[in-house]
Amino acid sequence: MALHMIKLCVGADSLQDLRDWVSERALMAISAGLEPHSVHTTRMVPKRRDELLDGGSLYWVIKGQVMARQPLLDLRCVTGSDGIQRCELVLGPEVVETAPQPKRPFQGWRYLKVDEAPRDLGSLGEGMAAMPEDLRRELADLGLL
Repeated sequence: MALHMIKLCVGADSLQDLRDWVSERALMAISAGLEPHSVHTTRMVPKRRDELLDGGSLYWVIKGQVMARQPLLDLRCVTGSDGIQRCELVLGPEVVETAPQPKRPFQGWRYLKVDEAPRDLGSLGEGMAAMPEDLRRELADLGLL
């Protein structure tokens, strides 16, 4: 059974910021002759690797709300030049927009059960996807989404 991760998207002020970052990384990878994946490095290595790689995603919290996810393709343990072991989260190139879900700040990452993850925005109908991001955020803050 799949398991997800959730993490704050530090430095991104909007969903478009995340998309731009992912696109930039994909173009850099392609120009280097690699697959268009993005990699996010984190200090802690997940213990539930098999569950995460069984269809799991990394859900991104942007400005206090879960806004998007990227499929998890691989988890790689690496040792930095400082001798500290880290984990590279290899993420798919697609950023899937989700229904906004308020989330308080936290450090690092957390596991996210499938039944607690917000649904993909596309599964909620065309009207929801056509709504501006700011309006969706505000409705989610009010508890109406």
